[in-house]
Amino acid sequence: MTPRAGETTSLAGADGVQVAASAKVNLRLRILAREASGYHQLETIFLRLELADTVRVRRATKRTLDVSGMENTDSLGPVERNLAWRAAVAYGEAAGVNDGWSIELEKRIPVGGGLGGGSADAGAVLRALDAMAERPLGEARLLAIAATLGADVPFLASTSAFALAWGRGERLLALAPPPQRDVVLLVPHFGVNTAEAYGWLSTRAGAPADASVLLRAESLATWEGLRRVAVNDFEPVVAARHQEVGALVDTLRAAGCAPAMMSGSGSVVFGVLPDGAPASLHVDVPCTVLTTRTAMRVEPVLALA
Repeated sequence: MTPRAGETTSLAGADGVQVAASAKVNLRLRILAREASGYHQLETIFLRLELADTVRVRRATKRTLDVSGMENTDSLGPVERNLAWRAAVAYGEAAGVNDGWSIELEKRIPVGGGLGGGSADAGAVLRALDAMAERPLGEARLLAIAATLGADVPFLASTSAFALAWGRGERLLALAPPPQRDVVLLVPHFGVNTAEAYGWLSTRAGAPADASVLLRAESLATWEGLRRVAVNDFEPVVAARHQEVGALVDTLRAAGCAPAMMSGSGSVVFGVLPDGAPASLHVDVPCTVLTTRTAMRVEPVLALA
């Protein structure tokens, strides 16, 4: 039987599986109170894109991680620090197993741009290992593991294409996604370190903007409703240090994109095109232009032939 989108079907007999690790954008991102632990509370609206890495996980006697699709894989650092590797280790500890595995990442999502590429790979690995397990942990426990790896990982380990999240990203309210739209991604030739971006927030002049707003589920189902609540607290502090970000947002707005904003802690800027509108851009800032679509579903885990 062919699994439905979003399912993590048991593939306990499979020697290997494949998962589409989809990118995400934040249609709303408010950074709230800083805890004594140093972590920040946040409120965000996550939406998956069709742009995705391909993650393959196979049973093996050793533990290996191979990455392709990037010009410079040395920039990823030691494999033990890679989120996909850490996700596999965390899953084994939670499941009480010490098996070997072979992980292959075929990268398409820009690295360090706020699109959640590393988190998507980690979420895909968790789903893959659980699909192959004799005793699956289930989605709820996967999200608990994911929460230890980063604020984006629980959503990207879930079977939801669209969700409101808060806390450290571990509290999720799955929502029906808005109508599918084309999305333009402008990828500057520089990245933004997330830890540095949080530091810039702490030094911004004046008090942060009021985060009070009434979010109604029905208004989040339309692009007009989403446009009204779209905001990213990182955008002004990143744009103050990288003026290219503000220029790229202005370019997308001039092209009719709404919302047009930075995703995550940057540096990628995205714009949602009106239904049926062609992407007509004149971009003066050096960047890579990518086009994709919003995702309406999460692709299922598939067995490798």
